[in-house]
Amino acid sequence: MLLLSTALVWFRRDLRLADNPALRSALDAHEHVVPVYIHAPQEEKNWRPGGATRWWLHHSLAALGAKLRHAGAPLILRSGDSLAELRALARATGAQSVYWNRVYEPELIDRDKKIKQALRDDGFIAESSQAALCFEPWQLQTQGREPYRVFTPFWRNADAQLRQQLEEGRAPLPAARSLKPAATQPESLALDALELLPKIHWDAGLHEAWTVGEGGAHARLEDFCKHAVAGYSANRDLPAVDGTSQLSPYLHFGEISPLQIAARCERLFAESHSAGVRKGGEHFLREVGWREFAHHLLYHFPQTPQRALNARFDAFPWRSPSEYAANLNAWRQGRTGVPLVDAGMRQLWATGWMHNRVRMIVGSFLTKNLLIPWQEGAAWFWDTLVDADLANNTLGWQWIAGCGADAAPYFRVFNPVLQSQKFDGSGAYLRRWVPELAKLPDAAIHAPWLAKPEVLRSVGFTLGQHYPRPIVDLAESRERALAAYQRIRSGD
Repeated sequence: MLLLSTALVWFRRDLRLADNPALRSALDAHEHVVPVYIHAPQEEKNWRPGGATRWWLHHSLAALGAKLRHAGAPLILRSGDSLAELRALARATGAQSVYWNRVYEPELIDRDKKIKQALRDDGFIAESSQAALCFEPWQLQTQGREPYRVFTPFWRNADAQLRQQLEEGRAPLPAARSLKPAATQPESLALDALELLPKIHWDAGLHEAWTVGEGGAHARLEDFCKHAVAGYSANRDLPAVDGTSQLSPYLHFGEISPLQIAARCERLFAESHSAGVRKGGEHFLREVGWREFAHHLLYHFPQTPQRALNARFDAFPWRSPSEYAANLNAWRQGRTGVPLVDAGMRQLWATGWMHNRVRMIVGSFLTKNLLIPWQEGAAWFWDTLVDADLANNTLGWQWIAGCGADAAPYFRVFNPVLQSQKFDGSGAYLRRWVPELAKLPDAAIHAPWLAKPEVLRSVGFTLGQHYPRPIVDLAESRERALAAYQRIRSGD
């Protein structure tokens, strides 16, 4: 029964019509809905969206706007103070209620609490819903009623509860098909007025790599389930193979929900009797679980985007900015002279995404071989990744630096040459992203500086001219890193 007439639905990072609890709540209680997006990067303070994120946001809002127009209610775009704009829109439309789905970054949690209280004090109904995660970050606890700091027991608990809930009928909400707009239509900014797209057109590779929006998210999930899930466990580590879902940006912007992914996997298991599909699908869901774990950690340890969870690392002997500036620039540009590192960094710049194994390798190289603080890597990823997510970015960088929850052991330093030989033996990934190495034979492409001079001459390749020499000796820098880690481990 519809009790009230008009509601605002405040879209943030839930840019979809299906499985959208805030939108469903508004439709269940109101005859008219006003979908609104408020661009307020200043409210994210230390973590304003980076360039690649803004690019994705522009196209995601365009896709959402088209779906909402087709359903009957246009998306209203505003810019400025979120509370002020919500109040203005409520006055203009006569709305009695505001609904939204929760976000979990510490600064935004504080903002949303203040907005909810202010709206209620004004006499509005203000309600938030869970939509971005399968579990709220505060729901799962250890037996000692503490937050988890290790992934395996966290996922054991989460996976068991999720499977039980799916068996008991928990399911994604259907898409809203028909919306009635407000009787008085408020003014909206043009999407271009938000100035999300780059003024210098560096984004051609992003256009080529991605189909942004809710439709693109589901198309990618279906393609993964059809072609890649059976081989996921084996192929997910091969950067030259299209063996992963690449759903991370769609999840970040809420173009698809983790519950939709989990439900699709359960349906896949029911439809297929293949052991490979079952193994790959469960491994894939486990990776979705890492995202849940990342948000669990960020909620309970809100200092971690800036500071290591392991307090010992406050004393880690990182290089100073004046010492590492040149090496940091070489790393950003994919000009380190280490082929797998350079390939990953160039893939990132071109497409806004990097294969996960390669992310670990470029992160290890930065923090361990170059002794550059992990925060520098996190900041660069924040600006260049289309899936830049504060929780995931923080977990990933602290994991590889060895200073966070469930971190890689302090003594593990990825050898980029051995990793390249193992996971890109033919050099296909290297040849795609570092084309100046394309003529080198497989045996030489992973470490050109170790190749015999006559091998390089035979293909007209001169090290230092066609491709840089390594900016650091891998063996020496590994030993230097281990010594530094040993010092903070022993408390010296």
